Amino acid sequence: MEPSARTRANRAQSIKFVRMKRCKICKAPFTPTYSSLQATCTKPQCLIEWGRVSERKKAKREIKQMRENIKSVSQYRRELQKVFNEFIRLRDLNEPCISCGRTLPAKYDAGHFYSVGAYPNLRFNEDNVHGQCVECNQHRHGNLLEYAPRLTERIGFERASKLMVIRNEPLRLTLEEIKAKTEYYKNLVKEWKTRNE
Repeated sequence: MEPSARTRANRAQSIKFVRMKRCKICKAPFTPTYSSLQATCTKPQCLIEWGRVSERKKAKREIKQMRENIKSVSQYRRELQKVFNEFIRLRDLNEPCISCGRTLPAKYDAGHFYSVGAYPNLRFNEDNVHGQCVECNQHRHGNLLEYAPRLTERIGFERASKLMVIRNEPLRLTLEEIKAKTEYYKNLVKEWKTRNE
């Protein structure tokens, strides 16, 4: 049966709207023949290479997922610590060193007032961690004598006193809570990076 004039016109119109694309492999322009999502031209070598590229990407995703599945709680905690410290450094970018009061250099630490080793429950407490120069944090073991008065100046007496009260309370984060905190601080890091641009 012969297609009607209207059907032929609709087909012609739909063909008109197919945009030219660039082949992901050879970079040559082509008109998609079987789908608007077509990634490559129809040359056999491009199709074969695209299949290989797709397989490699799929394998990488699977490996990433397997690594995610076998991660231990301590690895997730380290990941959280890393992103938390990055947030602290961005938050305190324009602040002086919490201990010595000098302008922070290009590379500086996220220094804990109550150490992670002695008070692990305060390791992710934003009031307990501030931008600190490497000299004070690493070479002077936190320089706590100068840290204490500046901590009270920066966060206020009430919040500093609260740290002292809660420092011995246990902190037991579940894996889901660690993941949620990591996601929360990743979003804060993005936010602060756009603020500082």
